[in-house]
Amino acid sequence: MGALVCSVVGGLLLWAGLYDAARVRRLRRHGIRTTGRVVDNVRVQEPRSSSPSWAPVIAFADQHGYRVEFTPSMRGAGMGLPTGREVDVVYLPHNPQVARVFTRRHMTGPVLFIMAMGLLFLGLGVVIGVTG
Repeated sequence: MGALVCSVVGGLLLWAGLYDAARVRRLRRHGIRTTGRVVDNVRVQEPRSSSPSWAPVIAFADQHGYRVEFTPSMRGAGMGLPTGREVDVVYLPHNPQVARVFTRRHMTGPVLFIMAMGLLFLGLGVVIGVTG
């Protein structure tokens, strides 16, 4: 039973990673690049973490001049951005809420993390299946 659960979770995580990779590809090919500013850093309590982390809130103007704010999905050590810093942002014209900071680690970091977790769970499923 454990092997099946791990394999299903691993498969779902790999699917989510591939979906996110396709989104990053669309952002790189069709995204509008602009400059945003870190307007705040908010305290975020992750469900499985005992200590809170800080997430930057980035604001930019979309192609129509509307203010859009977003928080990057990738957080953790080395991912923080100080308040007031200008950053390059990329977003899709039809959906500016799905924006990313246009750096290698903010664009590909979430994809790599999700896919690594998927492979870990699939590997665990195989190990449990073989030894159980």
